[in-house]
Amino acid sequence: MNHFGKNILQCAALFFTSAGIAQSAANYEPSSIVPPKITREFRGAWIATVANIDWPSKPGLSTAQQKAELIFLLNRAQQLKLNAVIFQVRPACDAFYDSKIEPWSEYLTGVMGKAPEPFYDPLAFAIQEAHKRGLELHAWFNPYRALHKSHEGKVSQNHISKTRPELVRRFGQYLWLDPGEREVQEYSLSVVMDVVKRYDIDGIQFDDYFYLSAEDAGVRNQDFPDDRSWKKYGEGGRLSRDDWRRENVNGFVERVYRSIKASKPWVKFGISPFGIWRPGNPPQIKGSDATIKYFADSKKWLVNGWVDYLAPQLYWPINQTEQSFPVLLDWWADQNPKGRSLWPGLSVANAGKWKSDEIPNQIRLTRKQTGASGYILYDMKTLLLNSPLCAGLEHSLNSDVALVPASSWLGNSPPGKPNFSVTVSAGSLKAAWSSASTNSVRWWVLQTKSFNDWKMEVFPAEVTSKVFNASPDVVALTAVDRVGNASAPSVIQTKRKRPPSQRILLKKY
Repeated sequence: MNHFGKNILQCAALFFTSAGIAQSAANYEPSSIVPPKITREFRGAWIATVANIDWPSKPGLSTAQQKAELIFLLNRAQQLKLNAVIFQVRPACDAFYDSKIEPWSEYLTGVMGKAPEPFYDPLAFAIQEAHKRGLELHAWFNPYRALHKSHEGKVSQNHISKTRPELVRRFGQYLWLDPGEREVQEYSLSVVMDVVKRYDIDGIQFDDYFYLSAEDAGVRNQDFPDDRSWKKYGEGGRLSRDDWRRENVNGFVERVYRSIKASKPWVKFGISPFGIWRPGNPPQIKGSDATIKYFADSKKWLVNGWVDYLAPQLYWPINQTEQSFPVLLDWWADQNPKGRSLWPGLSVANAGKWKSDEIPNQIRLTRKQTGASGYILYDMKTLLLNSPLCAGLEHSLNSDVALVPASSWLGNSPPGKPNFSVTVSAGSLKAAWSSASTNSVRWWVLQTKSFNDWKMEVFPAEVTSKVFNASPDVVALTAVDRVGNASAPSVIQTKRKRPPSQRILLKKY
């Protein structure tokens, strides 16, 4: 090789070396860039365990199989850009968690009272795995159902029908706790509060079953068998029997709400009632009267602020005049003087009978409805079997990740701007962060910009760093507390300087 060729190679080597030094020396500096506004919307799905509707697929699976099935559901929820699951933990005075009050569920192990083998706690596992994926977990309770019609085998000796039979009523195909018994309310409240105190849940939810109707019990011309508790109240009392039943439920709902707030104020309490409060409200609406069928005065709970969110089951299509989805949604939004969250339940289970765009259109209408800020899909298994809807959620309807709306009435002091630092080493960028205030952080929101595209990720509180294979142009970090309040973002951007050696080489050659 001649002298000129050697010089060319030496210069080329020096150029690429100096360019590499410039890249590795790239640093970040504080920035005044304002990241995109964080999308806020509750995007939930119910995971029903009663009769193995959603999970586990059948009773008696091994611990490994149960965990794998649950992780699959949570992974899909994350892929669809949902941000919450409502996990049924007490279908019928039984437990999908380690309880000293009630027996292990037969839907878990196949035998009521039998613990999983090898042992694990499904609720604790579900919470941990949900949070890893940026999902809230709300524990779903049935407060009064004591035994479901799908029950098989023996009833465990520590089931309430054995330990406190005087509180349990047989009604058609079910065993049911009598809401008129004070001891029943104390018992169910103790079950709920046991979970609130021992588990890191984000919410507690009841569905639409309070008193059991004859229709649901599978009987005709029969009334709920609560003669004993009605006589205790006194047939000459100031309330009619129907009003007395409603007040039994009202009083329990209020007690649950106040008890949760006294223990962990940030744990949300929600109810998903039947979607029609009373026929004629609004005028065109026809159907069952929930205040008589279930003795559930859900409007009263919302008006009095005894819930943090209401998820009325609006399981009808848009154009079904007598139960129109948007008409009912608008009505519910008008019954909310305290501004609680309104997240309608949408029936994926019915979607097979409707046009393919029905559920997407219901989501779009919910987003346009003043006073509504999310939705919940029933149910997870049916959702995942609906490939077109899943594709629409993942790629179109939920085009970006969303954060659950803040519950400002539970506290409105946001965390301080987080401490944030980055280091560049061996061609990769590591971002690390920590809280700058005493406010308890539930989530970190990391927003990055590369080539004019912004990306958002949500991490649980215990995650305090991330390694990037490629260095983004802008990085923003926001701390979010347990009720959804967000800090001001800490923002940094790249600061690149060409070293003198590189400028000289470029000029010379």
